[in-house]
Amino acid sequence: MKKTLFTLLWGLAFFASNAQETYENDEVRTLFSHNRSNGGYGAFTMSYSNIGGYDALLTGGRGAFIFDHVLAIGLGGYGFVNNLNYDYYNQQPVNGDMSLAGGYGGLLIEPILAGKSPVHVSFPILIGGGGVSLVDLYNGDYWSHPYPGYEYDYDTYFMIEPGVELEFNMARFFRLAAAVSYRHTSKIQLRQIDEDALKGFNFGLTFKFGKF
Repeated sequence: MKKTLFTLLWGLAFFASNAQETYENDEVRTLFSHNRSNGGYGAFTMSYSNIGGYDALLTGGRGAFIFDHVLAIGLGGYGFVNNLNYDYYNQQPVNGDMSLAGGYGGLLIEPILAGKSPVHVSFPILIGGGGVSLVDLYNGDYWSHPYPGYEYDYDTYFMIEPGVELEFNMARFFRLAAAVSYRHTSKIQLRQIDEDALKGFNFGLTFKFGKF
């Protein structure tokens, strides 16, 4: 009797072991199964652009959650400033430097191609809105310039910015990307400023830190 019971228990243990091994090898993969690798990153970006016919500097950042090395979803935002030298504004003399300054941000959707490779590409798309001001940067006397950074005009706009990034896996936690994007905006309404002044290409670098 004891021998029969031992044989039965051994058989059940052997069957359970084989069943567990088969289950682990043939487990159905789901969106949230443990055999997928999810992560996330935070990044900052520095870019050059031409805004209103003048050189412009853009800086910003973004954060995103990465789904199984193929798709990142998060938020992003950028600020910019250029240098417009105007002699007149609204038919009144303005002897200082005028600048377009503002920012934009919104939802980030970033498909990733071959994300595990040392060198790969991603296609970030930023969708949202922003604001832009025409400001006086001149440090002059009070009577000719109320104060540096005085805002002469302001407007808001909708934007969408698709791009492509050539990404280098520098370390497990750090990636460097050369980025090109095109900023498409709705028309802006600023006096003596072209309504399409904010549209244009960005060229820059993106520094990503996180779990990839």
